[in-house]
Amino acid sequence: MPATPQFRPARPEDAEQVARLHTDSWRRHYRGAYADAYLDGDILSDRRTVWSARLAAPAGAVTLLAEDPPGSLLGFVHLVPDEDAVHGSLVDNLHVVHGRHRSGLGTELLTRAAAAAAERAAGPALHLWVHERNTAARAFYRALGGSPVERVPVAPPGGRPERLDGTPYKLRLVWPDAAALAARRLT
Repeated sequence: MPATPQFRPARPEDAEQVARLHTDSWRRHYRGAYADAYLDGDILSDRRTVWSARLAAPAGAVTLLAEDPPGSLLGFVHLVPDEDAVHGSLVDNLHVVHGRHRSGLGTELLTRAAAAAAERAAGPALHLWVHERNTAARAFYRALGGSPVERVPVAPPGGRPERLDGTPYKLRLVWPDAAALAARRLT
């Protein structure tokens, strides 16, 4: 049985680990939405740039890491409090290492993000975007009470249309009460 994960806020020196997990997750789950040439290319450099900037200057955002006791990254969640006037705080990223899917770790990360939103945000709601083709993630969020309220085309990474595979869509899922979602924490 895997060791109980430990949770902590991310620090600037965590950018490399976070970027690597983000890259792996995109490569596993965004096939058919993002072009293979893009996913098979050097997206790690892009993700490293994004996470280095985010973690160096969080500007009110919260990035929480889940690690095994030796300190290996198991997952992370990134929250932007009060990102949207209507839909509230944004869970901008939630990724779990492939071998820990369906272990409860994603639920724990999402409910911890909801608790942070309930504590820090002016509004009660929480939302996220999920790729329409990512049926496993959609089912996970729906099982935790996320309701779809909007469907829009996915913006091309870096604003470059050739990085998309066709015209993929994403769904906005909303929880009207982050505190109620936070109450579902497992630990």
